[in-house]
Amino acid sequence: HGPSGAGDLLLCRACGHEVALGSDLKFVASGLALAQRNGTAVGGRRVPVQLFQNPHGSRFRVVTLRRAAVRRHWPADGHFSWFPGYSWTVATCPRCHTHLGWGFQPSDWPDRVSDREFEDSEQTFVGLIVDKLLQENFAASLLLTPKTFQS
Repeated sequence: HGPSGAGDLLLCRACGHEVALGSDLKFVASGLALAQRNGTAVGGRRVPVQLFQNPHGSRFRVVTLRRAAVRRHWPADGHFSWFPGYSWTVATCPRCHTHLGWGFQPSDWPDRVSDREFEDSEQTFVGLIVDKLLQENFAASLLLTPKTFQS
């Protein structure tokens, strides 16, 4: 990775673990998205956010990345994939185990052993839930004391 600009880091909202760099963003379009719009800026760029609904009716705003520092829980499941042709597995924060999103791999790949590391490649990607993430520059702004509170 090259040097990242301020705010280019995406953090786990629950514990602050560094999950991904803005440069890891990779848009993967899905015809199954309920909606798509350009969401918040990460590292100075507008990021496409897709809205998905699972079979239980829960909705998730998701950004896709080529890689992320998350733990994937194999084996993958090919049912109800938001990305046709891809199997998915739950992705959690390696530090606090919060559910952050999903890892996706081509459905025709052999299943992995459940505790084996996700295989990063040009054909794999990660979908992370926007509401479970925090941008580094926003997190830093929460730590600054407003002038009105300073004595």
